[in-house]
Amino acid sequence: MKTSGPQTWLRLNSGSGSAAFNMAFDETLLESASQSGKPLLRFYGWTEHAASFGYSQKYAEVARLTFLRPLVRRPTGGGLVPHDADWTYSLVFPHGHWWYACRATESYRRVHEWIRAAFARLDVPTGLSPCCRKELPGQCFVGMEQFDILWQGKKIAGAAQRRNRQGLLIQGSVQPPPLSLIKADWQKAMCDVAVETWGVNWAAFEGDTALDRRADELACRKYSLAEHNQRR
Repeated sequence: MKTSGPQTWLRLNSGSGSAAFNMAFDETLLESASQSGKPLLRFYGWTEHAASFGYSQKYAEVARLTFLRPLVRRPTGGGLVPHDADWTYSLVFPHGHWWYACRATESYRRVHEWIRAAFARLDVPTGLSPCCRKELPGQCFVGMEQFDILWQGKKIAGAAQRRNRQGLLIQGSVQPPPLSLIKADWQKAMCDVAVETWGVNWAAFEGDTALDRRADELACRKYSLAEHNQRR
């Protein structure tokens, strides 16, 4: 979709955080989406090897599928995702933005076409899965969904979404192909594609102490607790 004119989106490279903080920060960004009224692209990493799983999944089932710990429940759906060598990002769109109006399948296709175009800038040919193929239920990178990104027939990117009155949160994971790629180059390519495709003007995201406090609170009182992560 080509929009009618330039638009400002926010960009944040927040560095590495714990599993609990990463989930908490994304939820905080979704809560505050209507305040800025602008889309936000966040790149981040992990201070520990971990795994995340979908909001509706059962902890006991996913715990048997991975040795990675901590194991944290995401605010979004989807399946089990290992975070030991991946590149992670999140997107937040406020209520009323044209992307928010997209159906879930269309949103999924759109974000993966974006990532595919970024890889093309790095001379890495990828494709989109034309159909769903389930192999082991509950695991994001085993089998594939329609519009997953494929490299040499293998899934290398997946995403999960959550939509509420504040906005739309997309949490994505890219398992980079073994091609000596540099993460910063891919991040730049993502931003460049958005400029060309949607006429985006990038601006730095400027948080505040209230947002940081809220994220710390959610990390401590929700995403670090077994009663949240193991409640199903």
